[in-house]
Amino acid sequence: MGVLTSLLIHLFLLLQLQTLVVLSQNIVNGSVPVRESLTASESQQFSSSWRSPSGDFAFGFRKIKQNDGFTLSIWFDKIPDKTILWHAQVNTSTGLVPDGSKVTLTAAGGLILTDHRGHQLWDSSLSLSSGSVSRGRMTDSGNFVLSSEDSPDEYLWSSFENPTDTLLPSQSIEVRGDLSSRRTETNFKKGRFMLRLGDDGDVQLFTLNSETLEQSDTYFSYYASNTKDPNPGIQLVFNQSGYMYVLRRDNSTFVLNKGDPVSSRDFYHRAVLHFDGVFAQYYHPKRQGNDNNSGWVLAWAVPENMCEKTFGPNLDANELGNMACGFNNICILGHNQRPRCECPERFVLQDPSDVYGDCLPDFEMQTCGPVNNQTDVATANTDVNLYELVTLEGTNWPSGDYKRYRNYDEEKCKDACIKDCFCAAVVFGLDRVCWKKKFPLSYGHRSKTGDSYTLVKVLKRAADVPVNGKRGKNHEWLIIACSVLLGASAFVNFIFLALYRKKSKSKKKPNQARDIGAATATANATALELNLRVFTYRELAEATRDFTEELGRGAFGIVYKGFLKVSGDSEVVVAVKKLDRLAQENEKEFNNEVKVIGQIHHKNLVKLVGFCNEGQSRMIVYEFLPNGTLADYLFRRPRPSWEDRRRIAVGIARGILYLHEECSEKIIHCDIKPQNILLDEYDSPRIADFGLAKLLMMNQTHTLTNIRGTKGYLATEWFRNSPITSKVDVYSYGVMLLETVCCKKAVDLKENVILIDWAYDCFRENRLDDLIEDDLEAIDDMETVERYVKIAIWCIQEEPGMRPNMRNVTQMLEGVAQVHDPPNPSPYSIISCD
Repeated sequence: MGVLTSLLIHLFLLLQLQTLVVLSQNIVNGSVPVRESLTASESQQFSSSWRSPSGDFAFGFRKIKQNDGFTLSIWFDKIPDKTILWHAQVNTSTGLVPDGSKVTLTAAGGLILTDHRGHQLWDSSLSLSSGSVSRGRMTDSGNFVLSSEDSPDEYLWSSFENPTDTLLPSQSIEVRGDLSSRRTETNFKKGRFMLRLGDDGDVQLFTLNSETLEQSDTYFSYYASNTKDPNPGIQLVFNQSGYMYVLRRDNSTFVLNKGDPVSSRDFYHRAVLHFDGVFAQYYHPKRQGNDNNSGWVLAWAVPENMCEKTFGPNLDANELGNMACGFNNICILGHNQRPRCECPERFVLQDPSDVYGDCLPDFEMQTCGPVNNQTDVATANTDVNLYELVTLEGTNWPSGDYKRYRNYDEEKCKDACIKDCFCAAVVFGLDRVCWKKKFPLSYGHRSKTGDSYTLVKVLKRAADVPVNGKRGKNHEWLIIACSVLLGASAFVNFIFLALYRKKSKSKKKPNQARDIGAATATANATALELNLRVFTYRELAEATRDFTEELGRGAFGIVYKGFLKVSGDSEVVVAVKKLDRLAQENEKEFNNEVKVIGQIHHKNLVKLVGFCNEGQSRMIVYEFLPNGTLADYLFRRPRPSWEDRRRIAVGIARGILYLHEECSEKIIHCDIKPQNILLDEYDSPRIADFGLAKLLMMNQTHTLTNIRGTKGYLATEWFRNSPITSKVDVYSYGVMLLETVCCKKAVDLKENVILIDWAYDCFRENRLDDLIEDDLEAIDDMETVERYVKIAIWCIQEEPGMRPNMRNVTQMLEGVAQVHDPPNPSPYSIISCD
């Protein structure tokens, strides 16, 4: 039996060797004879590709991991990610072909691509007069060519002459030639961006009608080389040295890439029209080593900012279509001049798999009905009460205007939109000009330095719809969770949890409000179930490299940095919080409460990605915010700009206001402090750890222990066994607002200063310049400094009833409510400014 097995193994190896010999005889120096074929298959023994003599490039089928299909393509074969540089443009929903598809080199038709049933999907489109194909060849330049026996040096077809989205060195584009972007990163159908060398000699980037994708349906040009008459361009050239230029009629050149490219001997080059519309040139080291494996490096790209559309002289003609992001979507410039997109608050993606697509409202939009009689007018006025405006900081929508108001303040701008059933949003800026917008919103973009912001009209949540002049909430949950700072050199955390459910009598609401609210709640619940991800312990262990990189520690546990796979080799960074003090037996309650947190969405709150509830492990996964905590930001030197600190203070106030009044279950954070405020890439503030204490102390006795210790962020209620309300957050915010103004810590033991007492004494003695010292920007805006200090002092009043609520605080910060001089918040502890 052993001899027979040995003979069979030898026979199998002999057959495999014979196959290799045949392949090596047929494919010589990249040359492919007629009747050779390749099959798309995950199970085949040998690589389904034809390689160039150097092995740098390969032609064949590539499996696209994120989709169930293959693409017939050419790729860089020696680099780890096997970057695709050409693909057959197949007319399927994703531009991909199924398992079992086959490409065959034929004499009459060249390359013929068929599916597993033999149906033709694509061919190399040879004309009848082209002649008979005798051989194909994958060249060392990355060009796959077809030639005849009679004229081997003349190509009947080549991938260079039929480019898709990429150019390589030695490749060029003639007049009327073009590149087409993909639909998405993993959808290989033609996308809505095109690069074209026009009849006038100008190289331009266009957007197309996303439905027809026909050149006749181009909307507008968002980049041009300006190489027109009197000396027009006749060819776009990407030469062997890595230079890209427009060759003009008089043989002069207009170089597109500035600076000298890296050596083509040591680096691969490519230029690609990305699916998001950016045209970029990259280089990649040919030799991979420990110090030379950085992947593709950006050399240059156009346009410089894909998010900001520059309108032409004919504004109306240029308003069609969109840029990188879909309708109602906001574009934010990211790494390598590449845009990323984000739906505004209360909007969701039409296609959850396409973050660059259109965003749809998660509420019933306002419509304009007839107003021919008093009844209809009354109905219209009722509709006004159903809607409110949410603020999108630094966001502009430069299209879709239908009315403009000059010399308006923010309140007048808001009122103009709320009372107008046509108005979807208003853009308001420092120039006091109010622009009314209509749906869908186009060309939305956000920038760190933007001096405008948008107010978008949304349907109020069911709990916020006014009923007889009052908010009608059948159930109001107060989730209270506080971490207390005690002592000087050591921090002792006492965690308190009290759950109070207030039942009020049901009050009958207008049918329209009730129906709209119910529909909105259902939509939100559905979106939650689709978007909140449940992780296994193993997934998060792998994502965090076994919990090795610690981001921080707090009362709730340790936070680790993690990397989650999203598409191909790309990753998204997350923060994984391991909760280490949970009551383990309450699995159902944990799931329910995490889902409640997952329903809370606001631009100034950290977004929940998912959670793990497996065995004894309880973990919550958040988005990762790269710029650290507000504490690190405020207490550094040199101090941050005054304008940025003002913006951050307002953002935090809006986030707390949302928790107190606007989310479906009212949350009192109770641990508001700079360490719990994180900053995103634009230094916009996001509140973290909201709603976690109910998870921390679930199913345990809720008692309030008397607290003694140094003042920090604690309201006096904690020392007096007084009822805990949302005013404890107002107190903590007031302390943090003073820290933001002064860039000083609440308790500074080195200088023996308690900030709240020192600030009031300085205010009383009219010496606020001592608080900000040499902060020249703040000194130039002492009116705002004084207003912020007064707001903070109102917030830190020992008597909770004297503190404003967060809505009042936000209005005072924004300058729409008057700020009176505050009384002494703490008359028994005053520290002199001297």
